[in-house]
Amino acid sequence: MPHRARVLAALPAMVLYALASGGLAYLIQPILDEVLPQGDRVGLICGAIVGLFLAKGVGSYFSVYLMADASQRLVRDLRTELFAHILGQSTAFFGGRATGRLLSRLTNDVSRVQQVVSETCGDLLRESFALIAFAALLLYRDVGLALVCMTGAPLVVYPLVRLGQRVRRTTRRSQEQLEHLSHLTVEAFTGHRIVQAFQAEAFERRKFHRASERLYRTNMKVTSTMSVLPPLMEVLGGLGIAGVLWYGSRQIAAADLSAGEFVSFLMALLLMYGPVKKLSRVNANIQQALAAAERIFETLDTHTETADRQGARVLAPLGTGIEFRDVTFQYHDDAEPVLRGISFTVQAGQVAAVVGLSGAGKTTLVNLVPRFHDVTGGAILIDGVDLRDVTLRSLRGTIGMVTQDTILFDASIADNIAYADQAASRESIEAVARAAHAHEFIVELPQGYDTPIGERGQRLSGGQRQRLTIARALLKNSPILILDEATSALDAESELLVQDALRKLLLNRTAFVIAHRLSTIHRADAIIVLDGGRVVEVGRHAELLARPDSTYARLYASQAFESGTDREATPEVEGDDLPGAPIAAAKSRAGRAASGTS
Repeated sequence: MPHRARVLAALPAMVLYALASGGLAYLIQPILDEVLPQGDRVGLICGAIVGLFLAKGVGSYFSVYLMADASQRLVRDLRTELFAHILGQSTAFFGGRATGRLLSRLTNDVSRVQQVVSETCGDLLRESFALIAFAALLLYRDVGLALVCMTGAPLVVYPLVRLGQRVRRTTRRSQEQLEHLSHLTVEAFTGHRIVQAFQAEAFERRKFHRASERLYRTNMKVTSTMSVLPPLMEVLGGLGIAGVLWYGSRQIAAADLSAGEFVSFLMALLLMYGPVKKLSRVNANIQQALAAAERIFETLDTHTETADRQGARVLAPLGTGIEFRDVTFQYHDDAEPVLRGISFTVQAGQVAAVVGLSGAGKTTLVNLVPRFHDVTGGAILIDGVDLRDVTLRSLRGTIGMVTQDTILFDASIADNIAYADQAASRESIEAVARAAHAHEFIVELPQGYDTPIGERGQRLSGGQRQRLTIARALLKNSPILILDEATSALDAESELLVQDALRKLLLNRTAFVIAHRLSTIHRADAIIVLDGGRVVEVGRHAELLARPDSTYARLYASQAFESGTDREATPEVEGDDLPGAPIAAAKSRAGRAASGTS
C-alpha cells in the first residue's frame, strides 16, 4: 500500500502492452484477406505493425521498470523495519535465537517476497490484461469458436489450487532448512579458530553437507511440484487447438468464416498460450512468497522489546543513588527465579563490586539496571524513582558499559570510539584515547585513527580492544557505569594499563563492577556477595574478611576471584593510587623482558 502510486502508474503501461498484443493478432485477418491477395493498404498495415510493436515495447518497459521499483522499495522498507524490530528486542529474544537464523529472515525470506512483487505480480497484472485482450478478440471473431476453446479452462483450476498448497508447505520447509544452513555457516565462520584448533573442519563440512543435502531434496520437491504445471498447460493447449481446427474447418467449409479470420483467431489463441503459461506459475510463486511472508510476520509479531510505561518521564540527573528493593527475576514464567529478594543501596559516586561463584546471578543483576530485562518482582529505584517510570532512552543515556566480551565493529578505530557519540570531534576522540592509554598504540598503526580493525576488532590484541571500549565509555561520559569482568581475560601487563584507564573511568561515577581481580575488589566502596541468586553479604573488603563464617572470606581463601600469582601482584597495584604508577610498572616489566632478565 505505501507504494501503490508506482503500481497504479504501471497499470496504463500494462494496458498499452495488452492492447498492442491484441492488435497484432487482429492485423492477421486484413493481411491474409486484403494485403496478400489484393495488395490493398500495404503501407497502412506495415505502419500499424511497427506502431503496435513500438507500443508493446514501451508498455513492457515501463510496466517492468515501475513494478521493479515498487518491489525494491518494498523490500528496502520491509528489511529495514524487520532489522529495526529485531534490534529492539530484549536480551532474552536474542538468547533464544541464533544469529544465522535471524539473518536468514532478513535476507532469504525478504528476497523471496521481492521476487513475487517484482516478477510474479508484474506478470499477473500484465499477462492478465493481455489475456483479456486476446479473449476479447476471440469473442469478437467468433463466439462459438471462443467457447470451444474455453471449455477446458475450468479443468485446470482445481489442480492449480492443490499444487499451490503443496508448494507453500514445501517452500516453508525449504526456507527453514535454508535458515539452518545460514546458522551453521555463521557458527562455523565466527568460531573458525576453535574449529581449526580442534581439527574439526571435516566434522563441520559433514554437518554442512547434511544440511545442504536436506535443502536440496526439499527444493527438488518444490521443483517437481511446479514442473507439473507446464505439461498440464501443454495438454490443455493441445486440446484447445485441436477443437479449434475441427470447429474452424467446418465453419470455413460452410463459408461462415474466412481464412483470414480463422488464422487471426488461431494466432490470438496461440498468443494466449504465453500469458496462460505464466499465469499458471503465478499461483505457485505467490504460495512460495506467502510461505516466506509468514515467517517474516511471525518475527514482526513477536514483541519482547522493553517498552516505556504510559506517562514515563525523562530521568533526572543522578542525585542520591540506586536502590534494589526486594528484586526478583526469572527469565520465563515457568522457570526458577535467578535472583531472589535482592535488596541493597549504592550511593551516588560509589563503586559497588559484585562477586560470587559462576552462576550466582552477577551478570543478570547488572543487566537489570539498563533494563535489558525487567524485574519480575520488587523494583529498582534511582533517586527513589522506579526505573520503569522513566523513559528507556533517558535511562540508557545515563549508563556506560565495558564488558569482558569486547564488542567492536568492522570500522575504523575513530568510528569505534565515536560509537558513543557520532558527532564527536577528532580532538575529543584523541583525548579519551589518551586517557584510556590507547593513543600510544593507535598512532603506531599504518593509518592511525583511520585504521580498520576488522570484525570484532580481530586485528588488535585483547588489551588494545579493551582500551578502545574504555575510551568509548569515557567519550559517553555517563554518570552510571557497568563493568562486567572488564579485565579478567588480560595478561598482567595489559591489565596494569587497563586498570589505570578504568581508574580514570570510575572517577566520580556510580559503578557496578563484576570483579574477579582483587585489585578491583579492594578499591570498591561496597562489595555485594551473591550466592544462589541471593545477596548474602554487603560490606567493604576488610569488614567482610573480619566476619565469622563469611561467604566472602571463604571465596577469598579458596582464591575464587583470581590466581595466586595475581594475588601476589595485588599489593603493588593497590598500594599506590597514583595514575602513573601502574604504567611505570608495566614499562619496567616490559624493559626487563626486553633485556632478557626474569
